[in-house]
Amino acid sequence: MDWNFETLSLLLIPLISAVIGWVTNYLAVKMMFYPIEFIGIPPIFGWQGLIPKKRREMAEIEVDLVLGKLLSVKDIVARIDAKTLTETIERRLKQVLRKVVNDVMQESAPTLWASLPVQAKNLVYMRVERDMPRVVRNMVNDFQHNVVEIIDIKELVIKQLVAEPELINEIFLRSGAKEFPFIERSGLYFGFLFGIPTMLLWYFYQMWWLLPLGGLIVGYATNWIAIKIIFEPKRPVRFLGLKFQGMFLKRQKEVSRIYADIVAAKLLNPQNITKIMLHGSGSEQLLELIELHVNDAIERYVAIAQPYFALGVGSDNYFRMKEMAIQRIFNDSEKYLAYGFAYAEQALNIGEDLRVKMEALEPEEFEGVLRPAYQADEWKLIVCGALLGMGAGFLQLCLML
Repeated sequence: MDWNFETLSLLLIPLISAVIGWVTNYLAVKMMFYPIEFIGIPPIFGWQGLIPKKRREMAEIEVDLVLGKLLSVKDIVARIDAKTLTETIERRLKQVLRKVVNDVMQESAPTLWASLPVQAKNLVYMRVERDMPRVVRNMVNDFQHNVVEIIDIKELVIKQLVAEPELINEIFLRSGAKEFPFIERSGLYFGFLFGIPTMLLWYFYQMWWLLPLGGLIVGYATNWIAIKIIFEPKRPVRFLGLKFQGMFLKRQKEVSRIYADIVAAKLLNPQNITKIMLHGSGSEQLLELIELHVNDAIERYVAIAQPYFALGVGSDNYFRMKEMAIQRIFNDSEKYLAYGFAYAEQALNIGEDLRVKMEALEPEEFEGVLRPAYQADEWKLIVCGALLGMGAGFLQLCLML
């Protein structure tokens, strides 16, 4: 072998090790998040990003470690002022109630309703609209007292993240916006450093297995060290006048703001809360609450003309009429509640509340925001990196011989 070529090949070992380290770390990060759907021949031959694949478990961990401990649904919903909410939805609610009254009366007492002059019908509408603020206020107060039974925050978050795997990817990628690129870059640095002893060993002992073994060690160790640097030490440690702390934990304030913004905007927003309230496991309790207050309101509306009304409608139709009104008001909830979303978002103030509480977490607790992304089948990523590194080592061996 030509001496110059041999020297060049020897000097290339640390550089190739650096490339191996970078490639394996880059692939390890990408394999955590992509592809979102399984590609290959299930169940063994193929791959799906670890986080999209385990998004239900990821969501449960996030809820238990962060949202479940930091947010109280009861305290948050208590911030809604019934009077202000009524004012924001009043115009649309009046339109909905007029249509509900008209449709229910036409269905349950068509003859009686048709015989009423326009002025009389308008009096019915006015009576309903005049009593509306009181009904809404009472309903909101009852809702606030029973919100834990009506809204399951865990169900809301898990259902949303399972339906949108891109969203759970976004939470981790944006929260770890500096850590994931560091993992990729660190493979370059540590790969080069690990390549130096490999180069020296190869100079003295040119055994065929040395370079593949070196590649395996580089692929394994660069991932492992990068993750350690991100999360260790948990609390600031001083050494030679310098302060050391895990990269992610050092960014607690910044990450808290990013995480809270995503959660408030895309998970715990008024739209999603309303959806789980109306269609989630607590919807039956909400329907019962609406039934209680609408029944009470209807009894008051017809109290004055009860004998005439009962005669014109009939007792069976009267009860059927109430059931129809309750169901229609429940089914049409999204039509008028949507007008209160802007006010609800401002009043609930979930993002700011979550940010402040996350900033106050102890480092050991705060680690749980991002750590699950690494811990989920972390060994698979490290082993994959090691095998890729070993494969690159064999290629390097072919160049050296």
